[in-house]
Amino acid sequence: MQFAPVQEFPLHFITRLQADGHGQGQRKTHIEPGLLSARTNRLHFEWIDGGHFFEGLSRFCFHQAILQLMPVATIIPFQPKLPQILPTIEGNVDYREFRDQLLDLEQLLIVSGLESQLLQADLQQWIRNRKKIGAKAQQTRQIHAQRALRCNIARHLLQEDFRGFAARLADSPLLQHFCLLSEAGPIRVPSKSTLERYDKWWPETEIRTALEQLLQGGAAAPEKLGLAEAIDLETAFLDTTCLAANIHYPVDWVLLRDATRTLMQSVILLREQGLKHRMEAPESFLKRINTLCIAMTRARGEEDIQRRRKTILRQMDRLVGTVRRHAERYRELLDQRWEQTKWTRPQAEQVLGRMDQVLKQLPQARAQARQRILDGKMVPNEEKILSLYEPDVQVIVRRKAGAEVEFGNTLFLAENPQGLILDWELFQKSAPADSVLVAGSVGRMEWAYGPKLKAVGADRGFDSQANRAGLESEGICNGVCPRDPKELRRRQASWKFKALLRPRAQTEGRIAILKNAFGAGQMRSKGFEHRELTVAWTILTHNLWVLARLRRALAEQASTKKAA
Repeated sequence: MQFAPVQEFPLHFITRLQADGHGQGQRKTHIEPGLLSARTNRLHFEWIDGGHFFEGLSRFCFHQAILQLMPVATIIPFQPKLPQILPTIEGNVDYREFRDQLLDLEQLLIVSGLESQLLQADLQQWIRNRKKIGAKAQQTRQIHAQRALRCNIARHLLQEDFRGFAARLADSPLLQHFCLLSEAGPIRVPSKSTLERYDKWWPETEIRTALEQLLQGGAAAPEKLGLAEAIDLETAFLDTTCLAANIHYPVDWVLLRDATRTLMQSVILLREQGLKHRMEAPESFLKRINTLCIAMTRARGEEDIQRRRKTILRQMDRLVGTVRRHAERYRELLDQRWEQTKWTRPQAEQVLGRMDQVLKQLPQARAQARQRILDGKMVPNEEKILSLYEPDVQVIVRRKAGAEVEFGNTLFLAENPQGLILDWELFQKSAPADSVLVAGSVGRMEWAYGPKLKAVGADRGFDSQANRAGLESEGICNGVCPRDPKELRRRQASWKFKALLRPRAQTEGRIAILKNAFGAGQMRSKGFEHRELTVAWTILTHNLWVLARLRRALAEQASTKKAA
């Protein structure tokens, strides 16, 4: 596997445009595995064929031309409002640690230039379609952008949803100070709807770019961030995990219950708005489907289980067919006579979209249930409907204790020895084998941080002949655990290999921290794009948290030496 320098190809924008059909879905970085494909004669060379390359190159040139024509955004300095003095709280060490943590995060945002960089990127996008912009309007935009950044960081740090964080923000002077809401007069805090808009303030690509530059700054000038040593960009430990979707366990007949509930609750809303069509009370359908679900659950303890389950499913299927016909009539009624309701057209579109999402998948869900229960046939994973509300959820076979199979999306992570996340990717479609991910990750890290990577460690799932040859040709120390036990015994004679193999288990702990301490275990975000954005905010918050801990450890050491 022969690698060539990544810098030969101007692909930093192409990587955010190209998509492929090789199992990685519509991702911004799908061409990036092609970076190492272009650097090798064996590993996924077909992913960056001529047509894809020249299409991406033309987009890149067009993007650069547009950037040259765009006006340059300038951050306007303005006098902030006089904040209230934080109250002195004694007797609670947890509060003091949390206060110090927020103050460290605030210092990191300022001294690293991360806040200014994201403000600049937001203003650049904001002024693109505006011919004339007043200073007052830009100042308002800057204020909201600063609050959006800090509110998102604080919310992910506390693992709060929008409603819970809005209430906590109104109740906490400390959070108000960090989110730049504190002032001498009345304090106006963002509502849950405003916090939701803040969550989508920047795209995932901007957050990734800002985080990469933060790590680069910490590697080049650690004293600027208050660190004792430079951020290590030379060593990376790789691993994958399942980012579980916020869905119930996918059972075929439960999908029929979900469809009935969504459609009938939508019908109830329409009837409350005065749109009525001749039918039974919608509540009666909800009662009947719940009764059938209870009967289906109890059928397991009865004799002749299969016959009983088939009888109940046929009753469910007939009921769902009736529900579908009523829902389709009400859907047409709303589309044609929405002006007779108190809703605006966008509000009506929300209800129409909710009904269309279920009506479109209902025939397949009914056929899937009939195939599984009536015919006794298996349904291929790629054809299964796991959730009516999350179409991008995949079946991930983990073969681990307590998690033989999980439902969600595969998340790839690359961590350095200090616990900072250097690279990540969330897969929309079924992820390829772990061994395929090494090339793409090395290419992304070398493009983001330069040719600084010197060692890679991972478990045996990442091992392959192509990866061994590629890492060797690049001069990168291969700490990937080999699949062959004989090869493992042979390589254990190297102290470098042992040094890379020993701390590899810390990546499992890092995954647990992301899932349990930062809310990445089961996200509430709906839709793949929102989950991908939430992952970016989670990793940004996590890395800032790690840097704040490193700063705090250095400050405590200095304080101890001074006291001695």
